[in-house]
Amino acid sequence: MSGPLSGLRILELAGIGPGPFCGMMLADMGAEVIRIDRPGGNPSAYVGHNVMFRSRRSIAVDLKTREGAATLRQLCEHANGLIEGFRPGVAERLGVGPDDCLARNPRLVYGRMTGWGQDGPLAQVAGHDINYIALSGALHAMGRRGEGPVPPLNLVGDFGGGGMMLAFGMVCGLLEAQRSGLGQVVDTSMVEGSAALMAMFYGLRAQGFFSDQRGTHMLDTGAHFYDAYETSDGRYVSIGSIETKFYQLLMQKAELDPEVFKRQLDAKRWPDQKAQLAAVIRTKTRDEWCALMEGTDVCFAPVLSVAEAPQHPHNVARGSFVTVEGAVQHRPTPRFSRTASDTPTAARPPGTDTLAVLRDCGFTQPQLDELLASGAIAQL
Repeated sequence: MSGPLSGLRILELAGIGPGPFCGMMLADMGAEVIRIDRPGGNPSAYVGHNVMFRSRRSIAVDLKTREGAATLRQLCEHANGLIEGFRPGVAERLGVGPDDCLARNPRLVYGRMTGWGQDGPLAQVAGHDINYIALSGALHAMGRRGEGPVPPLNLVGDFGGGGMMLAFGMVCGLLEAQRSGLGQVVDTSMVEGSAALMAMFYGLRAQGFFSDQRGTHMLDTGAHFYDAYETSDGRYVSIGSIETKFYQLLMQKAELDPEVFKRQLDAKRWPDQKAQLAAVIRTKTRDEWCALMEGTDVCFAPVLSVAEAPQHPHNVARGSFVTVEGAVQHRPTPRFSRTASDTPTAARPPGTDTLAVLRDCGFTQPQLDELLASGAIAQL
């Protein structure tokens, strides 16, 4: 694989959600990521994970066996990093915790992905994205005036505050290990990661500009000039005309009544202005509004579905999406001018590469034969 992380080898103890997302980000940037699957795989992990499992080899190792755990520890001698998403203490009980693995490779960066963090009163409690962003303050802030919180898919906890933070932490740890010659543990919590994503809003609150009343602020659907509006054909457009000159262009393009809309930042007028702007937007189809506003400085875009987004002319022009074995998916991002990433390869079934990877890491044929016979590893 080519990319800025080419030459690094990361072991990924296969899981769901943020762990595979982190593995995908690192593999997209050229790291050799080896997915450690259980023999036979985890059927639930393949629902929606085919894209996130892309661009890496898979080996099947039964970590619940003494021989399987020993196999992983030996693999650590040939790796730069490892990522896992077990509950705190599980890796230690399996014999593949940080102390076990760093004893075999002191330079190893050991990344841990959990919702609550490795310690604290809730560390051992089950949870999902919605719970973690609830505890960070993020979920409470999302929703419309007078309504309850709206979960933003599982983007904020699992992926933004989880997998992306773990990828960032791994790269930081790998850079530091190059200077110090020593690895360390990266403790990534989705509560803390999603709290970091809320930095701007914690800052606004400290300055008196953000309250607990959702749907009443500029960026949370409170303002009429920052929202999604339904069009006459049941589709939607997004408007984000925050700056004065962009707002004036919105008024011009939409032919808004200056007497109603001239006081842009008077929050007391926002509910009435929002209702009137919604009525205006409902007079035309989405395509008609695109013809009027797209490509201007209104700060406008059509709200596209997952099916529509890859076909938008801007995304087509930039090659923002690729198709891999029939699955449309994003192109690796960000883009690098000199060390560009390869086109992704499709996810491989669990255990496809077991013998090849272990041979690459110095396992002898007698060792492989013994591990296969014991059931500690499996080759598809």
